Amino acid sequence: MQETRQKIIDAAILIFNDDQSAPLEKVAEKAAVTRRTLHRYFKDRHELLTVCSKDIRKRCSEAMAAALDSSDRPLTQLEQLLYAALDCGAKYAFFHKLHGSEGHQHHGGNDDCTAYDTMHQRFLRLIMQLQDAGMITRHVTPSWIHAFFTGVVNTALKADAMGEVAKQSQKQFAWFSFSKGIGV
Repeated sequence: MQETRQKIIDAAILIFNDDQSAPLEKVAEKAAVTRRTLHRYFKDRHELLTVCSKDIRKRCSEAMAAALDSSDRPLTQLEQLLYAALDCGAKYAFFHKLHGSEGHQHHGGNDDCTAYDTMHQRFLRLIMQLQDAGMITRHVTPSWIHAFFTGVVNTALKADAMGEVAKQSQKQFAWFSFSKGIGV
């Protein structure tokens, strides 16, 4: 039962990452379950999106925190953050879409928003530390670097989905592009 539920969540993340208004039939099809089975686990789209958001928050927050804690060298931490985001894949991209969407009511009382804000602030502090040490360019703001980081992740995911990049090269290409873009 838990396996089917997780399969639906994973399918929903992939489908909604591409199109948040996609019909639930598409999610059910991607999960290889019937629409009826989907509704046995989730009463509606809102509940499914809420559960997806919690699943993403837990998995991505753990992966990103582990990346930040993986080394005491800031540049290594940044590289590991990129790899963690790539490993999270569509979950990372969808988490950012959810928090940047037009209808999102961002507030500190929401666990997802708090997790997003915490990780975002850690990222920005790391960027500022690297800029202060002269290890990356000061010609762009930390917020711009964060947007660029997310863009590189989305580009790598798109290239992977289209079969344009060998899986073993994805991280290498992403780090090369990102590091050169921020003046490493």
